[in-house]
Amino acid sequence: MNDTIVGISTALGVGAISIIRVSGSEAINIVNMVFKEKNLNNVDTHTIHYGHIFDGDDVIDEVLVSVMKKPKSYTTEDVVEINCHGGIATTNKILELLIKKGCRLAEPGEFTKRAFLNGRIDLIEADGIMNLIEAKSETARKMAINQLNGNVSLMIKDLRDDLVQVISNIEVNIDYPEYDDIEVITNEKILPILKQVKDKIIKIIKLSEDGKLIKEGIKVCLVGRPNVGKSSLLNTLLGENKAIVTDIAGTTRDIVEGTIQLDGIILNLIDTAGIRDTNNIVEKIGVEKSKEAIYNCDLVILVLNNNEHLTDEDRQLLKIIENKTNIIVINKIDLDKKIESIDSANVVEISTKDNIGIDKLKNKIKELFNLEKIEQSDMNYLTSARSIGLLKKACDIIYNVIDKINDNIELDLLELDIKEAWNILGEIIGATYKEELLDEMFKRFCLGK
Repeated sequence: MNDTIVGISTALGVGAISIIRVSGSEAINIVNMVFKEKNLNNVDTHTIHYGHIFDGDDVIDEVLVSVMKKPKSYTTEDVVEINCHGGIATTNKILELLIKKGCRLAEPGEFTKRAFLNGRIDLIEADGIMNLIEAKSETARKMAINQLNGNVSLMIKDLRDDLVQVISNIEVNIDYPEYDDIEVITNEKILPILKQVKDKIIKIIKLSEDGKLIKEGIKVCLVGRPNVGKSSLLNTLLGENKAIVTDIAGTTRDIVEGTIQLDGIILNLIDTAGIRDTNNIVEKIGVEKSKEAIYNCDLVILVLNNNEHLTDEDRQLLKIIENKTNIIVINKIDLDKKIESIDSANVVEISTKDNIGIDKLKNKIKELFNLEKIEQSDMNYLTSARSIGLLKKACDIIYNVIDKINDNIELDLLELDIKEAWNILGEIIGATYKEELLDEMFKRFCLGK
């Protein structure tokens, strides 16, 4: 991290303003080479300065330059941000000048990676930054802010503190058995502490599953035979005519997607091609995509026609979705009923034509995913699959230690397992990490972040 990096922190395109960020030991000196109207080395930290960017004697743009001297900056290094006029040509020209003067183009997420490596944030807070950028709902925004503020990290640090207290007491007993004034640690004394840690972890895991739902939303796949009303249902839920609706079977040949919010949770709706046997090569590809969508989604909504008897294809679809979380929607209840009764607790009758039963469908989704019970007042959730996976791994180890205590396993053997759980919790916040993990994690950030 000895070099000075540069990146565009705003979306590249036509806009009023672009921000170019520079970070590193030479940040101020390099920007000084192209900002000749004031010596930025002599200005106070956290100040903004008006002037122009020059390429030799040519004026490139009229700008505002913000100077943030270490350690009170995003990366804890010297950081300079150039606010120039938006536009691809101007922004790229200034970026090109800075690289020519000695900057290196930043990798995706490298500014945030430096903030982590320099100790300003931990990995949960880094996750929070990305979640805040990607937040698509007010609920997701609030959750990301809690991560960014360190509230979620504090939960993990408290768990590590509980475990390190147990570890240190065991080590004192093992290393200094001759001292009479130290508390004798036994399996019976550490058991209640470990049970308490286990209960805390289980609670965090449960809340974090909700957090993952808030962050990523629910993938909802609309499936059924052609012409049962899947596209009409999608349009009704979205409140717009996104999917083409006709009386011709097989109109939808490809995946059509849209999103809505339900109690602050994003529903990612996918309207699939009607599933049936067909010789049409294009429609056949659409059917295969539909089957793939069923496999990858969180919720399947199977749409059936109230005005028709169940077909073999309907029964095949009922079989396909039986191991998925599903809702069976009986559409076209404005027409005469011909469909047979279906043995399921998750049947909702609707009419997309007359807008009947749509609220019942939404309520059924809320019921299946307990949306009304998701705690939104204290949103201290882990959200990444990596973090939740590590937490579950630590929980399994604590369970195993408790079983060993009940089997009267020696303390020094228990200590090894407890240390492993402590280290795994450290991986969540980045107290311990592998370089390849960091590279993979920060790749998903945008270039200027």
